[in-house]
This record gives sequence, C-alpha cells and structure tokens, in this order.
Amino acid sequence: MKYTIIGAGIGGLTTALAFEQKGIDYQIFEKAAVLNEVGAGIWLAPNALQVLESLGVLEDVITNGNFIDRITIGKQDLSPISDSHQDFIKDIFGYTTVAIHRAALQKLLFDKIPKEKIFLNKGFESFKEIAANKIEITFNDTSKTTNDFLIAADGINSKVRKQLFPESKKRYSGQTCWRGITNRVLEDHLLHRGFELWGNKIRFGISKVSKDKTYWFAVVLAKENEQVEVRLVKEKLLKMFSEFDPLIIDLIAATDIDRIIKSDIHDLKPLKKWHKNNICLIGDAGHATTPNMGQGGAQAIEDAYYLSDLIAKNKDKNVFELFQQKRQKKVDLVVNQSWMTGKMAHWKYGRGFRDFILKSVPKSIINKKMITLYQLEK
Repeated sequence: MKYTIIGAGIGGLTTALAFEQKGIDYQIFEKAAVLNEVGAGIWLAPNALQVLESLGVLEDVITNGNFIDRITIGKQDLSPISDSHQDFIKDIFGYTTVAIHRAALQKLLFDKIPKEKIFLNKGFESFKEIAANKIEITFNDTSKTTNDFLIAADGINSKVRKQLFPESKKRYSGQTCWRGITNRVLEDHLLHRGFELWGNKIRFGISKVSKDKTYWFAVVLAKENEQVEVRLVKEKLLKMFSEFDPLIIDLIAATDIDRIIKSDIHDLKPLKKWHKNNICLIGDAGHATTPNMGQGGAQAIEDAYYLSDLIAKNKDKNVFELFQQKRQKKVDLVVNQSWMTGKMAHWKYGRGFRDFILKSVPKSIINKKMITLYQLEK
C-alpha cells in the first residue's frame, strides 16, 4: 500500500519521516519550488519533542533552537501575572519546551527524507477516486499520480479539504498577528524564558529561537484582511506598544521591515470527520488551532506519530477512523481552549479580574494540565 502526502510543512515532513522509519511506502508533494517557511518562531513542547526524539532528530532541534525553562504571562511592564518554572516538566519528560525558527525546523526535517521521495513545485489541484480503491491526484502542471491513500497536510487553506469537505469553514478570531525575527540579543536572565505580555486589548510575545536570533509576535484586534502600507508597519507597531517595557520598543525597532510578517489569526471550525474513504486530513488541514497554547505544530507532529504507528500495526488496512478516534478528544480540547484564551487575552473590560483569576489558579492544577497535554501513548 502506498501513501501520497500533500504538503511539506512541519506536519507533512514529520509524517514522511515517521513513514520512512516504519517502512511505510510514501511520496510527498509540495507546491513550493523551494522550501521557504515564513520567518517566524515555533515552540515545540515536550509532546512534540518526544516524537522528534523517536525520529532521531531531537539533537538537531536542540542544536538549532533554544530551551524555554520558564513561561510567563505578564503585564506590559514585564511583571508576571502567571509564572511557570518548567523544572517539574524536565523531571518528567527529560526536557522543557524548545523555541526554534520554523525555517530551521523545516530544513532539518527535509534533509532527513530521501530526495527521490519528495517532489517540489508540485501543487495539488484535485483528486479522483478510481477503480480498486485507488486515488488519482492531479497537480497544477497537469501531471498525475495514482496511489492507495491520500494524506492532506496542506495547512489551514487545504485544497484537499475544500474538495473533500466543501462545507468546512475557517473562523476569524478578530485578531491579527505581526511576527518578527531580529538579531537583537536578549539579556542573560531572559535567554531561557518565554513571555506573553497582556496590555489593553493587545499583547506581545518574546522568545530566543537560536544563539543570535529573537522571535517576537504582536497581536491586536483588527478587521479581517486589514491592509497596512509596508513602510508604515514599524511606526504603527511602535506607537501601539509605546506603553510597554522599553525592551519591546527595542525589539520592534531592531527588526528589519522585510522580516516582519502580518497574518490574520484563524482556526478551523471543528470538523466531525477528518477522513472519507481513503483520504485523511492531518495537522492544520484537519484541525487548525489558534496559536494561543503553542500547540499547532505540536498537534501536527503528534498526528504523524499516531498515524504512522496505526498504519504499521494494521498492514494494508484503512486506519483513518481509528486515527481520528485516538486523536479527536485531545485536538478538540486544544482548539477550544486556545480559542477561549485568545478571547480572554483581549478583554476590553474586567482585565483586573482576569489577572486575579490567572494569579489565583493553584500551580498544582496548571502543572497537572501541562503534564496531561504533553503525554503520549507509547
């Protein structure tokens, strides 16, 4: 049985690598002529790191990234509202979270996959189910391939999903995000901390992602597809975050304008099914989440882990229903909790009450939720 994977983002590449390790026959197709992941950071929590360790790439990830040993939700002056030292996580899993540049992660995954199995500049156009349970896939250059199973890892705007489930819908969160990478180095006491600072209906996040790069993101309320002239972007952000700690102003000012990327924050309205016949959606194609829990990439990586395991244990069978049964409860939890967290972070009224609640939640409850989120079935 042979699998076609559409999309060489983090989910697709991890799935290909897991298939490679387990001897599952596959090909992976990517519309981009060269891999050029957007210039932003990603947090890899211990659930993702366990999968990457099982695939033999953890050391590469650690070499190219930066451990986050303390996670803080704070006020705009950097003072903590909620603070979580990650020693207890390290005691259980052997490591904390790693922050890394997305492009670095994508490259190190790509480099582990045999080049004869990956095809660039091949944009998915459509699929057709043909005789003997085969699937014929047509690409944007009119070429075709035929395989037994199709796995869509082509992101929140998945063309496979649009054909498979045309009624599926993205949800706009009401928020837009500016992401930047700068060479400005953080002070020593901030090097292994991840911050998200909540101000007046705006927030700002910071983490070091490599030895000489800092990643930041700025989230604001905005209309969908709101346009801002490129030359005015830094001026707009500097004004918007002028009341935050001077560090935030420094980070924005030190970032080249072409390294600041704007993207509206969407998720995918939860689907009842991620699969139909011999076609299955994984990662953002099937269950895109807002980034408020730092779990979007991690859940795609988990998909690769569970799907490859089920296929390896059920040779020549369609495991997509089993896969969804195993994954849906956790994924829905992440999607729903992330959506609510994003809304709460931008409350117009009751911010003092919100901060009080965050401060008042017992650390034991927070720690227990983190441990549950990070655990994998072996």
